[in-house]
Amino acid sequence: MLKQNQYDRIADAIAYIHQNFKQQPSLDEIASSVHLSPIHFQKQFKDWVGVSPKKFLQYISVEYAKKILEQSAEFSMSDAVYETGFSSPSRLHDLFIQIEGMTPAEFKNQGKNLVISYSFADTPFGEVIIASTHKGICHMAFEESRELAFRQLFDAFPLAQFIEQTDAFQQSALCIFTNAKSLPSIKLHLKGTPFQLKVWQSLMKIPMGQLKTYGDIAQNIENPQAHRAVGTAIGSNPVAFLIPCHRVIRSTGIIGGYKWGAPRKTAMIGWEGVKTHEPA
Repeated sequence: MLKQNQYDRIADAIAYIHQNFKQQPSLDEIASSVHLSPIHFQKQFKDWVGVSPKKFLQYISVEYAKKILEQSAEFSMSDAVYETGFSSPSRLHDLFIQIEGMTPAEFKNQGKNLVISYSFADTPFGEVIIASTHKGICHMAFEESRELAFRQLFDAFPLAQFIEQTDAFQQSALCIFTNAKSLPSIKLHLKGTPFQLKVWQSLMKIPMGQLKTYGDIAQNIENPQAHRAVGTAIGSNPVAFLIPCHRVIRSTGIIGGYKWGAPRKTAMIGWEGVKTHEPA
């Protein structure tokens, strides 16, 4: 609970930075917004995010967004919402993730005859519940309450058998938060419609450090008019971070909402920006 409270405080700080970046708030101002001393806040922030608040502010600011958005002709520079400099990633890491949709029978039977292992783990963005079948990861989500987190998993697979334990699939997947540049192949076993699976596969083609729009995803799945359906499928993503729906933003350059909270999405984009600039 202490770690969750710390994350909540850091999330509030990230939200403050996001809302006030145009004023370039000082360390003292950001720390004051979450009622911590600058020294204590600096340490907590760096422990969670991996960089100082000042450096994080730079990495989530406008030139980073601009340079990503410049890759698409549909954007004008005035669309970008940030106003400080950031050089685009010089090295991109494209995760290799194998995806397998559940069979029609598994989908229809709501997990009947499936044995699902699940556990809880700390990440730079708060605690996650992560779950797997004998074929791969089927669920990962951020949630403050473990009881609610399990309830959401249960609701997705109400007829499955659940065992609280960690397995090799989960351990491999969690490596993304500590050593993303040498991530092993990850297998996913997902419950979704053919359209949802297609959208989620498209999301996994977005390299770390890059951003795409809902329109980009619609184009990638060769259904350019399906912006809203794409947005709905992204909002139904059952596997946080591994299926990187946080890398999808609005066409105006605005970060936009996120199933697990907009401050967390901003933190993820900034964190990945930092990671792509770290030496190998």
